[in-house]
This record gives sequence, C-alpha cells and structure tokens, in this order.
Amino acid sequence: MTTVVPTSEEDPALAVVRFTAELAWADAGPEVAEPQVTRLCMEAQDCMVTGRWLDLASLILTSADLVFSKVSDKDLECIFTVICNLVSKLGNPDEELEVAKLISTKITQQPSEKPAMRLKILFNLYNLLEGPDSRFFVYMQALNLALNGKVTDHIISSFKKIDSFLKEWNIGVKDQRNLFLSISNVLKENKSSGKESFKFLTKYLATFSGEDSYAMSEAKEEAVRTVIEFVKAPDMFQCDLLDMPAVGQLEKDAKYALVYQLLKIFLTQRLDAYLEFQAANSTLLKSYGLVHEDCITKMRLMSLVDLGSDESGQIPYALIKDTLRINDDEVELWVVKAITAKLMDCKMDQMNQVVIVSCCTERIFGQQQWQSLRSKLATWRSNVASLISTIQANKVVEEGSQGMAIR
Repeated sequence: MTTVVPTSEEDPALAVVRFTAELAWADAGPEVAEPQVTRLCMEAQDCMVTGRWLDLASLILTSADLVFSKVSDKDLECIFTVICNLVSKLGNPDEELEVAKLISTKITQQPSEKPAMRLKILFNLYNLLEGPDSRFFVYMQALNLALNGKVTDHIISSFKKIDSFLKEWNIGVKDQRNLFLSISNVLKENKSSGKESFKFLTKYLATFSGEDSYAMSEAKEEAVRTVIEFVKAPDMFQCDLLDMPAVGQLEKDAKYALVYQLLKIFLTQRLDAYLEFQAANSTLLKSYGLVHEDCITKMRLMSLVDLGSDESGQIPYALIKDTLRINDDEVELWVVKAITAKLMDCKMDQMNQVVIVSCCTERIFGQQQWQSLRSKLATWRSNVASLISTIQANKVVEEGSQGMAIR
C-alpha cells in the first residue's frame, strides 16, 4: 500500500485528496480514474483557495469508509491527522463545530471496524479543537464509539477529569444528563467498577429537581436501574436516593412502587421487613436478577448497622441473634464481617455478651443525621471549651503557688 508522504510542492490536504481519490477509483482503470482524480483535486484546490474548509472536509471524507478498510493503521492515522487539522484553519466557533460534527460523525459510522484507531483519531481531533461546544460534541461521540465498539478501556481514564471538563464546557442540564448517563453505561459495559457506574447514575438522577412530571418521567427507568444496582452491590451500604425526586416518583408509580418499597426497606428497615417483602414478591426480585441469599447477607449487615446507631452504644448478643436470625455461634462472625466492611468500629465484650460500638456508618445521611452531627459537634465544642478553662484555671493556681513559695 502506498504511504501518504506530503511534499513541499503539494499541500498535505491536497495530497490526501489525491490519495483517497486514487484509492476510490483504483478498480476503474486509468482512462476512467485519471479524469476523476483530476476533477476531485481541482475541486479541493478551489475549496482551499476560497476558504471553504467544510466543503473540503466533506470532499475528503467521501471515501472515509474505503480508507478504513483498505489502508494500514499508519496511513490511516496520517490521513486523518491532515483532515482533523482542517479545524485549525477555521475562523469562528460555529464553523469549527460544523467541521467537528462532520469528521466525528463519519469516524463513528462503523464502530466495529478498527474501533481503537477510530477512538484515537477522535481524541486527536478533540485536542485540536478550541471551542467548548465542539469539544463536548466530539467527547460524546467518543463515549458512544467506545461503548458501541467495545473499547471502553481506552476512555475510562478520562473520567477522572470530568469535573474540569464540565467547567471548561459549561454545558446545560440536558447535556449533563446525556454525559452522566453515557459515562455510567460505559462503566457498566466495562464492568470495572460498579461503584463508579452507580456514582454517575446518581449524578444523572440528581439533575432532575423541580421539573414537571413529564420531564421527570424521562428518568423513571434509570431510577429503577439505580435502585436495583444499589440493592445488588455487595459493597454499597449508604446512599441518598430517597432524597432524589427522580427516585421519589417511583413511590406512587403503578409499575415501580414495589421497587421504591424495596429501596426503603434496605435504607430504613431491618431483615424481618425484607423477608416479609420477599415472601410476597419473590417473582419480582428474580425478574430484576436479585439473588435472595445475597439480599439476606446485605440486609443482615445493614440491620446490624442499624442496631449500632442506637444512642446507648451497646448491642446485646441476643438482640443481634434475633434481629439477624442467626445462631448464637454466628453473632461474632457477623460483627467481624461488619468491621471488615468498615461499617462499624466496635469491640466485643464476650464476658458480658455485648458489642460496644464506637461509631457506625449511616445508611442514609439526611436532615436528621445532619442535626445529630450538629448536636454532637456542639457537645464536643462545649467539652473542649470546658477542658481549656480547667487547664487555664489550674495554670493560674499553679503560678500563684509558685509566687508564694518564692516570697
């Protein structure tokens, strides 16, 4: 295969036009091919002279599918480097956006063919762009390509920069929703981190606040998905889903009210409530892929956390046994499991058969939890102030005693 090597006599863009034209007409024979190649090169020159860069990009991209299937990766990258560089010749953001849309849309049309190379080209295009609208559009195209081309590994590292990207792009709420949902789908496909996928799903749901019921209904399916992901996750024990309007709408929904009830059980109730729910709705749980034994394990841990939140700071072994519905010899095992999961900081008093709790995770952190924290901080502040006063008073007495001794 011939390699594209721009020379000083010919503009790189014109060289690419010639190369792609010759490739497109290669099977037609010289008598047919040469006039067509000449015509396309003349059109390209006219576009360059008159500054019609969008038309030039469109002309070159006509044979893009053929280029992807016929040339080596090295030539492919060279060709699209020249094409992408056309955006640097544009005079305003609107033109840049149009060319960026044209190039990126063409690149993503066949995601299953050389997806990693296509994604690399999109990233190169992104880095050449200056306008925030253009950059956001290309990034969204890259997300969809990564998902459809099954090359999600190549884009996940960029998610660490999402906060800075959001500041740069300055996008509206609808675009934020599309972004968060797309990222969550990429993470779900990659199966790299259930927590990260869940995080971006909750970011998506959090953008729905105060909308009318029609707009809110857009998030209904994703709200259900988020609830189920939380219940399934063996390492997630805390969330604020109950405070989100997008999730709250499920409570009175004819189809999804039971899903909301299940979430409420996991966040505010104990094992007995779950077992009662499961007995009446086992088919529903199976339809969402929930495994009863896994749910029992998670509810036992969450029930133990709930017991630990009691103000007394002590949990009798007998209460743990009854609440978790386990045998006497399993009590300490479940306490250790809660400690290992970093749900509780506690000690086991085997002599007195109680668990002494220093602190434990809150399943939800709403207004009541904030008020409790405020009260504890106020008490702590008062205790510290009292301690300082005592130290200062003792210091005055000590200094006075030393003064009397000197006399």
